[in-house]
Amino acid sequence: MTRFDFSVFKKDKDTNARLGTLTLPHGSVSTPMFMPVGTNATVKGIYHEKIKEMGYNLILANTYHLYLRPGLEVLSSFDGVHNFSSWQGNVLTDSGGFQVFSLSGLRKVGKEGVKFQSHIDGSRHIFTPEKVVDIQSVIGSDIAMCLDVCTPPKIDYRNAKEAMEITHSWAKRSIEERNRLLDEGKFRGNLFGICQGNFYEDLRKESAEVISEMDFPGIAIGGLSVGEEKSEFRHFLHHTASYVTLEKPRYVMGIGSPDYILEAVENGIDLFDCVLATRMARNGAAFTDDGYMVMKKAKFKDDHRPLVENCRCSCCQRYSRAYVHHLVKCNEMLGGMLLTEHNLTYLFDLMERVKSAIREDRFTQFKRDYLDRFDKKGE
Repeated sequence: MTRFDFSVFKKDKDTNARLGTLTLPHGSVSTPMFMPVGTNATVKGIYHEKIKEMGYNLILANTYHLYLRPGLEVLSSFDGVHNFSSWQGNVLTDSGGFQVFSLSGLRKVGKEGVKFQSHIDGSRHIFTPEKVVDIQSVIGSDIAMCLDVCTPPKIDYRNAKEAMEITHSWAKRSIEERNRLLDEGKFRGNLFGICQGNFYEDLRKESAEVISEMDFPGIAIGGLSVGEEKSEFRHFLHHTASYVTLEKPRYVMGIGSPDYILEAVENGIDLFDCVLATRMARNGAAFTDDGYMVMKKAKFKDDHRPLVENCRCSCCQRYSRAYVHHLVKCNEMLGGMLLTEHNLTYLFDLMERVKSAIREDRFTQFKRDYLDRFDKKGE
């Protein structure tokens, strides 16, 4: 039997922001929650133990990448990714749809599935909705995502509609495969559906309503943060969220900057993920309330202060800005590791501040005050 429960216990008085508890096979998650991305069954540059110490109990891995490497035979021999990676918290796996979409000339989407070539060795593969559910069953995902067709901004209406209709068809087939595996005792997780519709209001509405009515315990809003303008993201997030059921946890895929996160929370989104925090860390940048701090800048060369006062991460507790600047300039891997810990700690603690604001019915003021500082250029 899968383990799943979602309850909302507090709603903000002025917005759709809300507090909830999501119960999954490997423990409970307090929402709204940012999920660190661990594409290859590891969050880059940091131990799983550190992730757990920060307070995270849900990370994201990727079906496409784990399918190609280490492969299903290896994962099956460990009875799934939890034992393989020694991470005993929850794992959400993306279906791999976005990664296949990103392959461009190496893939071909049809009604039956998507054919693609591996970016690693050029080998040919096919993902069907059924196969993607099967793969995630082997991975042992606590939350599995069904295969969808992700589309870029500015495609024409006909192609956007066709992609949405294929996504809906694949969602039905994914549910049927999940049910078959459940009957055989082979599916341990929870399958979420994904809304699409590109940047057309009527398609977004249709997709949100269709997917919300299907037998999914949770709903993702896909096809956002794929290169559109921020104003367009804001508009279509609000528009789509207004048609997605409030009874289920709601997930926006691929957002990780504080301003986008706050926009999502305001619209009643419970989960979000992005590689931004760890990627920026590896490139020498730190999250702060005053924007992004670029540690390569010469002004930090003799700065004895911590990155952020009162931050609980090891980077801020033990090291100076000058030392982190030195590590980044020398391309020492410790620099990226320390900044990774800082950025992920920062986002976790930011979400705790957000939850307090919702709990105390002051989210609107919190968001306004936060963005007044964060939207400055940073250092």
